[in-house]
Amino acid sequence: MQGEVAPDHCVGIVGLGAMGQGIAQVSTMGGMRTLLFDAKEGAAEAGRQQIVKRLERLVEKGQLAVADCAAMAGRLEVVGAIAGLAPCDSVIEAVIENIEVKIKVFTELEAVVRDDALLATNTSSIPIGAIARHCRQPGRIAGMHFFNPVPLMKLVEIIKGPDTDQAVCDRLAALGRRMTRTPVQVKDAPGFLVNFGGRAFTTEALRMQHEGVASPSQIDAILRDCCGFRMGPFELMDLTGIDVNFPVSIIVYEGYMDDPRIATSPQHKLLYEAGRFGRKTRRGHYVYDEAGKRCDPDDADYAPAGAAATSVVLAEASPELSALAETLGLRVLAADDGKSPLLGYPVGEDATSFAVRCGCDARRLVALDLSAGTDKRLTLMTAPGADPAVGDAVAAAVVASGRRATVIHDSPGFVAQRMRAFIANLGCYMAQIGLAVPAEIDLALKLGLNYPLGPLEMAGDLGLATTLRIMEQLQAITGEDRYRPSLWLRRRALLGLAADTPS
Repeated sequence: MQGEVAPDHCVGIVGLGAMGQGIAQVSTMGGMRTLLFDAKEGAAEAGRQQIVKRLERLVEKGQLAVADCAAMAGRLEVVGAIAGLAPCDSVIEAVIENIEVKIKVFTELEAVVRDDALLATNTSSIPIGAIARHCRQPGRIAGMHFFNPVPLMKLVEIIKGPDTDQAVCDRLAALGRRMTRTPVQVKDAPGFLVNFGGRAFTTEALRMQHEGVASPSQIDAILRDCCGFRMGPFELMDLTGIDVNFPVSIIVYEGYMDDPRIATSPQHKLLYEAGRFGRKTRRGHYVYDEAGKRCDPDDADYAPAGAAATSVVLAEASPELSALAETLGLRVLAADDGKSPLLGYPVGEDATSFAVRCGCDARRLVALDLSAGTDKRLTLMTAPGADPAVGDAVAAAVVASGRRATVIHDSPGFVAQRMRAFIANLGCYMAQIGLAVPAEIDLALKLGLNYPLGPLEMAGDLGLATTLRIMEQLQAITGEDRYRPSLWLRRRALLGLAADTPS
């Protein structure tokens, strides 16, 4: 057996589709002899050629030396039958997501490789235990879930099945590092870590759209400009494809026994059934031209029709609102004059609940979200029956300050509070059930989904007490169990502890 860091460690790849090619590329770039097998005639050789072309493009870009490219290409070897993988010290299966096909592959592999060779599946949705139960040595079977495109996505999930030996996971983590990936160990569970954690970002955005809180353009803009996400959830769904993210959402939802916290929306299913898969079909949540550029109107930025307000009244004392008013050039009146806009900063509440609690005039109330960044964009909302001119006047002051304004319909937690608290709460639940250790939950979602912060870090950024308050308000106002706070979050918020405090 050649150790995972040994120069002559030999890796086998079964299945040379996009994922298999990517895994093979990082394997040979890690200095390992890499044997390629695909049951389809000619597929392994075609895959090898594609990998070599990609390596040669790196040479053209000045990112790889000619000699290194030649060495990497030389380590890629096609074998004509699965028996040709017998010399391998480890084999990674990357065939289609079909459990019967995968079981057949692993049964055949066990018949040809040594008993001490590692066997890993790149499945994104099939339980490791469901494959390992059919193997002669279930203790050496684990998941090694890469992300597409593999050469660019640094994360690899090492999934420990019910019978997987810990030493196997440790060795696969070392193999992942040899491939210059960042490994995180994850418990065998529906969607593993990233595909489960990612449900928060997409399904809560879909829920807000379904409720009529805001449009996809508005939600995407708020989460990019105020919260630091590289892409909004609707942009991301259109990029990955509705044909991919809707089925994954259903698999994870059903795997967690229909937990409402990860339920998707009717609109998601409608797009899937209509064949509106996103950029690949030029229609998804948005419309795209042949080059993949969005070409439908964007309604994220509110265009005020009237003059900017000059004075405002604070519906309740708030140092954050006072500071904002000053930056907007608004004079804060000491007493209500009965006509100036009333500014409020609800945390977890909607404008309606806030107005009722404060006993203020809901027709003049303009709620502002100050929970996230406000330098680029401010989110405003009003209660039903509000005077449109009042909201317009405050929006005009926002725009005059050089910021963009997004005006949404009444919603508990606006958009940013609601999304960040929801992501944080699901992350705390993942820590609670031991899906991974807190630090690796944060690391995985930052690497796998490009989150600006991991979910537990997000809870800390909001403040655990604030995160808990938002979730409690969401649950109370909507009456939905979808927003029940996780016990991990509740206990640490009540005790004044950090989100990553172990049990």
